[in-house]
Amino acid sequence: MPSLQSLLDQVDRSVDEIVGLEQSLIRIPSVNTGFMPTGNETPVAEFCRDWLGSERVESHILGRDPERGNLIATVPGRQRKTRLMLMSHTDVVPVENVSKWRYEPFSATVTGGRIYGRGASDCKALLTAQLMAVAILRRNDVRLEHGLRLVSGADEEHGGRWGFGWLAEMHPESLESEFAVNEGGGTAVEMAGNVVYLLGIGEKGRLEIHVRFKGESAHASVPWTGKNSSFGLSEALKRIEAYKPELDTSLPLFDHLSEFAIEDKPTPSNIDRIIAEVEPKSRRLATLLRALSRMTLTPTMIKGGIKSNSVPEMIELTCDVRSLPFQHEDYVRRQLDQVLKGVEGVEYDVDYMSVPNQSPYESELAEAVKRAQAAAIGRSDIRWAPMVSNGFTDSRFTRNIGIVTYGFTGVHPSDDPTLTNAHGTNESTGILSLVSSTKAMIALAYDVCGGR
Repeated sequence: MPSLQSLLDQVDRSVDEIVGLEQSLIRIPSVNTGFMPTGNETPVAEFCRDWLGSERVESHILGRDPERGNLIATVPGRQRKTRLMLMSHTDVVPVENVSKWRYEPFSATVTGGRIYGRGASDCKALLTAQLMAVAILRRNDVRLEHGLRLVSGADEEHGGRWGFGWLAEMHPESLESEFAVNEGGGTAVEMAGNVVYLLGIGEKGRLEIHVRFKGESAHASVPWTGKNSSFGLSEALKRIEAYKPELDTSLPLFDHLSEFAIEDKPTPSNIDRIIAEVEPKSRRLATLLRALSRMTLTPTMIKGGIKSNSVPEMIELTCDVRSLPFQHEDYVRRQLDQVLKGVEGVEYDVDYMSVPNQSPYESELAEAVKRAQAAAIGRSDIRWAPMVSNGFTDSRFTRNIGIVTYGFTGVHPSDDPTLTNAHGTNESTGILSLVSSTKAMIALAYDVCGGR
């Protein structure tokens, strides 16, 4: 029987292979614009299917659309039940301005211990680690007591309607598992000499708000004969900028701030002071505390007008809203009504892209994750705190069908998370983290699925 340590040692000898696999995935431009036809995730799924096949791992592709396939791979256990699912996604966001990139976005250039490219961090690094973990288990003929599943979905970057959302609705058997790990957590924060890993137990809600400002068209040379919708937009933007959200410190993370050497008990009245004191020491932790203590309302897109010499009759403003787990649509609508009260000619609708969701922090999976990360980086002194993500992932779909799901990527504590720049220019992933993540996925599967 191969020992867990012997499997982890093999990861260290496989660094070049891990890097090469990550590069191959990045070089398949599975860009999701959010508007069909888009995504082109099937070539990534096909590449992974063939790669896994060479490792004697059975997999297949399911898709709502032929070009937007989802990869489902299984490693059976002695018991029929699948115990752990490794989750990721294959689509990436578009590149806004190629000229700003240091290297061509799909070149997967390696330099300075990092791999650069769109999707390098979000989410092909996690997919790479999970593929390698499954392969190393199979290469060593590790026998599992319980089944292991690997699922990489399409369309995560635009709501999952072609990915995990569709699988959960139409093919729930493809997601059958007791536990799951996905992106959205498993990164480290260093404070006062402590290394604290953030375990993603849940997510804020994400709503897309479409606000329309209505006026009356006219020739721009005689604007007083119409009603310019731009002025309603201008007033609304000023109000949104001045919006002061209600503060809240009831999420589980705020009960664990002592792990970060923060002595004061956080409350709505002192949280902004605590954030201000933390920011010079850890901008990342300060940003997280700010995001998880309030709802955010952010203008992101504007469209309107038909010609430069015509008064615009209608302008539409799109806003991104991230709500706390207990702030449902009726709460968001009350906030919007208050912000927009008195603005003439305004109406809005709400597209609920992601409902707030959580898994319990105390669980068998949480303890296994802690053991796996300790083994992956060879440290027993790391600490843990529960985190609710300010973004959303496909984990909401698996939580909604009863699977305990955590955000856990297993990155290395020495890898600066600010360098990943997910969704941004010069996105990258650290090779050190690719290695530790692969080890963490092996250790977790070995533990949870009963490797022997």
